Amino acid sequence: MCGIVGIVSSEDVNQQIYDSLLLLQHRGQDSTGIATMEQTMFHIHKSKGQVSTAYRTRDMRNLVGKVGMGHVRYATKGSAESIEEAQPFYVNAPYGIVLIHNGNLTNTRELEKQLFNVDRRHTNSSSDTEMLLNIFATELQEQINNQELDPDLIFNAVSSLHKRIQGSYAAISLISGHGLLAFRDPFGIRPLVIGKRSSLQNKEEWMIASESLVLENNDYEIVRDVNPGEAVFITNDGKFFSRQCSDKPRLVPCSFEYVYLARPDSIMNGVSVYKARLRM
Repeated sequence: MCGIVGIVSSEDVNQQIYDSLLLLQHRGQDSTGIATMEQTMFHIHKSKGQVSTAYRTRDMRNLVGKVGMGHVRYATKGSAESIEEAQPFYVNAPYGIVLIHNGNLTNTRELEKQLFNVDRRHTNSSSDTEMLLNIFATELQEQINNQELDPDLIFNAVSSLHKRIQGSYAAISLISGHGLLAFRDPFGIRPLVIGKRSSLQNKEEWMIASESLVLENNDYEIVRDVNPGEAVFITNDGKFFSRQCSDKPRLVPCSFEYVYLARPDSIMNGVSVYKARLRM
């Protein structure tokens, strides 16, 4: 269980991400991380512990960029004590990619062998998020083939990823110089919701987060949930693209989100968590 948020804005996003992570703190207290993107440069800060003590003023000043994402971690895979396993994770090719993930992959032994023997990629932790990132990077590299990157190539890579990975994963990724990608596993096990608002310059700004209350508290209008198996790509200037990337998507959400994990003032998959608990 983790909490994730990604933002494409017309102004620096560091404070918005920090405020959002405070609202998602109930989803993980082991570690936290923020990554922002300034043109093609990533700025990343990760720390053990809770959000309120993890970021100092100098850290926030360094997190420059109008596109970014944040993560709070409750360790279900790997070591809770290792700062190296705090998210986001980074790979430098293709383009440079950072990724955060909420969920658990269940075929990690098979994936570990594939990454080493077939993809020729090295992972330096026991985190399944690092595996997810490297598999996505491999599939994206396969799609590019000396072409200019466009949303269709990104969505093709996500489609290939769905065929290789088993388990639950709601993920947000930044692709250097291009934009923000979010995708959800074909069963929609972990939640992910899309929000939109207009800036003072009348530009569209986007937020994608684990829970709807994060959008509402930042004055974003809730658009909809990311569908099971769907991928969403938002360019740096706010253009929105989406595509169903799974052959057989089916909504089978985690029941424990409604029992315990989510905040009661959130709405998940069109269902009020508070009302679901009252009915239970």
